[in-house]
Amino acid sequence: MHDQAPTSLLLASSVHDIKNSLGMLLNTLDSVIETTPINSDLQRHQFATLRGEAARINNSLIYLLGLYRLQRHELPLQIQAVYVADFLDEQIAANELLFSIRQISVQRDCDEALAGYFDPTLIAGIIGNVLVNAARYASKSIRVSAIEGDKGSVAIEICDDGPGFPEKMLESSHHTQRGIDFNSGSTNLGLFFAAEVAHLHRRGNQHGVIELSNLSPNGSRFKLILP
Repeated sequence: MHDQAPTSLLLASSVHDIKNSLGMLLNTLDSVIETTPINSDLQRHQFATLRGEAARINNSLIYLLGLYRLQRHELPLQIQAVYVADFLDEQIAANELLFSIRQISVQRDCDEALAGYFDPTLIAGIIGNVLVNAARYASKSIRVSAIEGDKGSVAIEICDDGPGFPEKMLESSHHTQRGIDFNSGSTNLGLFFAAEVAHLHRRGNQHGVIELSNLSPNGSRFKLILP
């Protein structure tokens, strides 16, 4: 059998090239959607599907590259002081086109003075993916909020009014560090990556965690706690 290291490097390089090409396609798709009048519900649904699924594929490629770098210990954290409200506004704005064509309202609730210490690039990848998935399943609205937790931690929540998480996903979220079923699709890849990146954020003997839950009577809640 050939050496696995060059094969892994080749796969990572190929994924990187695909991600770059997909990024160009996403930019072109956004331009087409923004300049094309939406004349029917069918057209709106088609645009939403194209934009949402392309974003999900792009996120999956980012996660594959991230996990490859994690495995090789080449994903150092770039911890910074971040104003959380501004950070969340940026993530919402990055997906504004998707929210618009799906006709979903997004509410952000966060103290303007709240600051956290985390890697904004990695956490943006997590929040962006959760927002894309929330837009896919939400009925009318998404709520993004953040509060200061114990000992200066920051808790970020994203809630939607959709059907909620499948029971299997809720069960998987309790043991992401021990492995996960990738056969169910890219959502679990995003969940696994989110758990890994959250766990990298440490302060003393505390580390970041993610939590999934369903709301009553309907809806889902994703929670990210960063120490």
